[in-house]
Amino acid sequence: MNALPQAALQLRDVRVTLHGRVLIPAMDLTVAPGACATVMGPSGCGKSTLLALIAGTLDPVFNATGRVYIGSADITDEAPERRRVGIQFQDDLLFPHLSVGENLAFALTDRVRERQARRQQVEDALAEAGLSGFAARDPATLSGGQRARVALMRTLLAEPAVLLLDEPFNRLDAQLRQDFRRFVFEHAAQRGLPVLLVTHDAADAEAAGGQVIELDATP
Repeated sequence: MNALPQAALQLRDVRVTLHGRVLIPAMDLTVAPGACATVMGPSGCGKSTLLALIAGTLDPVFNATGRVYIGSADITDEAPERRRVGIQFQDDLLFPHLSVGENLAFALTDRVRERQARRQQVEDALAEAGLSGFAARDPATLSGGQRARVALMRTLLAEPAVLLLDEPFNRLDAQLRQDFRRFVFEHAAQRGLPVLLVTHDAADAEAAGGQVIELDATP
């Protein structure tokens, strides 16, 4: 894949409340290109809410203030599809009616228009994931680790400027978890992506390296 120039993710005085309850107190955070910051805390403390704020999908029931930047670009008021924010969830969310290759091709940007070029991008992504020859496979025939790798490559093919990780390792067993963590962080670093990881597992934070932000489940 062709890497695009990347910039830091910046949160400036970001604060989120719900019915008067403070979920995220005033937060300033900068994640440099190729670096990873981790947000930790118990369920209900606002970890996934913070990712939704950055991605532009925060439910209007929440009250959010502050600004979100990618480099010098203020994306706070941009529509989600214009933010170039990729997100990896606990579930891989592959389309069951599409083949593995079609799932990947779905993410390709309009910059890649020629059919052969699109096919080559898909094949390159599969090779990078150690899944050469899997383009015609039904996603249902893949193992959990294989599905996770396909989902990540699909996210990266969309050429995000930022990668958000919403506890994407939770459903994997211990060995797969370790392998997939390495796979995710290596590929993000190679592309110079600022990464924000949400987790309740200290081993995830240790593997990510970088800054750790603790959120509390305030009453």
